[in-house]
Amino acid sequence: MALIAAGVFQILLLCPFASFAQSTASDVIRIGTRDNSLVLGVDNQGQLKQLYFGKRMDDSLPGGIAEQAAVAFPAYGTNVSDAALRITHADGNLTTRLVYERNTVTKIDANVTQTTVFLKDSYYPLQVRLCYKTYHDQNIIEQWMELEHKEKTPVTLYNFASASFAFQRPAPHLNYFYGDWAKEFNAVETALTEGTKVLDSKLGVRTDQMTNPSFLLALDGKMDEDHGDVFAGALAWPGNWQFRFEMDYQKRLQVTAGMNPFASQYQLPPSTVFKTPGFLFTFSNEGSGEVSRRFHRWARKYGIKDGYASRDILLNNWEATYFDFDETKLSTIIKDAASMGFELFLLDDGWFGNKYPRNNDNAGLGDWEVNAKKLPHGIPYLIEQCKQNNLKFGLWVEPEMVNPKSELYEKHPEWVLTAPHRDIDLQRNQLILDLTNPAVQDYVYGVLEKVVANNKGISYLKWDCNRYLTNPGSAYLPKDRQSHIFIDYSRGLMNVLDRFRKKFPDVTMMVCSGGGGRMDYATMPYFQEYWPSDNTDALDRIKIQWGANHFYPALGLASHVSVTPNHMTGRTTPLKFRFDVAMSGKLGMDLQPGMMTPEEKEFSKKAIQTYKQVRNVVLHGDLYRLQSPYTHDRAAISYVSEKQDSVLVFNYLQQKSIYGDKSVIKLKGLKKDARYKLTEINKATFSRLEAYEGKSFTGEFLMTTGLQFTMYNEFESAAVLLMIE
Repeated sequence: MALIAAGVFQILLLCPFASFAQSTASDVIRIGTRDNSLVLGVDNQGQLKQLYFGKRMDDSLPGGIAEQAAVAFPAYGTNVSDAALRITHADGNLTTRLVYERNTVTKIDANVTQTTVFLKDSYYPLQVRLCYKTYHDQNIIEQWMELEHKEKTPVTLYNFASASFAFQRPAPHLNYFYGDWAKEFNAVETALTEGTKVLDSKLGVRTDQMTNPSFLLALDGKMDEDHGDVFAGALAWPGNWQFRFEMDYQKRLQVTAGMNPFASQYQLPPSTVFKTPGFLFTFSNEGSGEVSRRFHRWARKYGIKDGYASRDILLNNWEATYFDFDETKLSTIIKDAASMGFELFLLDDGWFGNKYPRNNDNAGLGDWEVNAKKLPHGIPYLIEQCKQNNLKFGLWVEPEMVNPKSELYEKHPEWVLTAPHRDIDLQRNQLILDLTNPAVQDYVYGVLEKVVANNKGISYLKWDCNRYLTNPGSAYLPKDRQSHIFIDYSRGLMNVLDRFRKKFPDVTMMVCSGGGGRMDYATMPYFQEYWPSDNTDALDRIKIQWGANHFYPALGLASHVSVTPNHMTGRTTPLKFRFDVAMSGKLGMDLQPGMMTPEEKEFSKKAIQTYKQVRNVVLHGDLYRLQSPYTHDRAAISYVSEKQDSVLVFNYLQQKSIYGDKSVIKLKGLKKDARYKLTEINKATFSRLEAYEGKSFTGEFLMTTGLQFTMYNEFESAAVLLMIE
């Protein structure tokens, strides 16, 4: 039977000795997008089962599948595999048995539909609602769980996943992104074997940095950009998370995704809803490239604030001044920025604190008053300077943090997260404010409101978070609720963000957390931009941005040209190379015009002007990864505009090639019969592309034969624009 070829067959094998029972149409729950189908069913014991998940299937399923299929959302009890839900009931019972009640389907709009499946415990007054929101055109499904009970006293939640999936394939490979500060988004691939593989974060107040809350599962071997079945997902949560991949001896794989239950058992009172974060996922039978494009399209419409708007090119003062600046220095930088064609000036850390001035990172956090010595005329003076130079003005904040050396800490030491009877554990000389406490939430919101409202003209905020949580403890939470810290902190953060956005919807914001510590789809709806790493070295950024772009679009991926030798790595790279890398994301600059030679200034001005002309292709186009920096000395990517009439191609040589790297790059996503005219952008003093300059090529030629971009030198790069004639 044709239906039992790719997707259904894997489910049939999950329980080979089960008896068959005919399913009726009412047993089957179909959840689908344009190209995906997730089919659930109910067995003769009332359990909800995953019948099928994969490429869209509109035909009916054969009877009996529900009896053989895996449980769609396993609860702890008779199932010995990973439990998506584990509860201790009010009477001490450790087990839960969920049975199907009903389901509802709500059409939210022409593209979005929500299916809710209602389950209940077979004995206790406890209900679980599995919610599935489908984004039809983008081929993304979002799943979460809601739990509510009416037992006499609180129940204790130990496992509380958002989603669970079952597969049975012979050789699945897991792909994910790991790292550390300044080394984010390293791509790794590993074959899954019998046992359990766990990806997680226990950082508390930031999502990642060590591992991003996303993964790709190539179901039939190593991952390929353009071919093969790939299941991919990302969790929309700003705190601790966990993905578990459990494979048994029969190659049955269970994937469980959600908040990390580590040290987070949760007391849930009666008649209170516990809602888990959304798990976003898709299935592609066209490799990992299609997965990325789906997430990018979804993000631009639903996942990132102002997803269809453009982005300003900003200049940040940080690498020029660090904490050492005054009005004169900043005014000079602002004028230089305007002369170069920048659109926004960002004043970074160091502008606040009086009793404890922010002259370094060991004082001042929490005291959000303008430093009168550095800025005697205040922030409004700088805003006016920017207005006179046709620039917008932005400001750095870190509202969740406090230095012990601050007026705020002197007044409210009980407002920090720290365990009693333990030494204070500082990171970057700072502590974390307790956002489980509504009073602290009010304070943090009030800080932001005051900064923006009292300084009319602030159009941009960079929101930082420069440490993770250790020695957790809350003076606000009761003794028997200390394990709520991780979950309630994240909810408190989301509450502050939600309040701020309702009051100031038009302020552009960048999310930063010591670099890429908060790149997740929970915070992104509140932010227009994200900072993937504090490492601005162009060579390192190739791999960092390569990893990040698997799930997160270039629209918000801040990529800056910085000083050379780079302040972090000490590496010297050509200005063209740095611009070519930065222009593959959302362009900005930390390198100050006053530090440039006349030749560098002229090159930079032209590059900035060029970016203004082509940024729509980068920010809103479809990404194609053409050559991997992990398997080649060269890296190559392209962006294709929505109408397929413009293409930007970026090539980077990572190390010197004695005989020349003569790679032929075949493009993707073009109109086969259209003719594209080639123009090199960001030309250096010489070009190896003169033979191609101004020439026209058919889309078919560019995709099947390709062009040879010869390179020899370390840190050589080439960027070309192809436009339909």
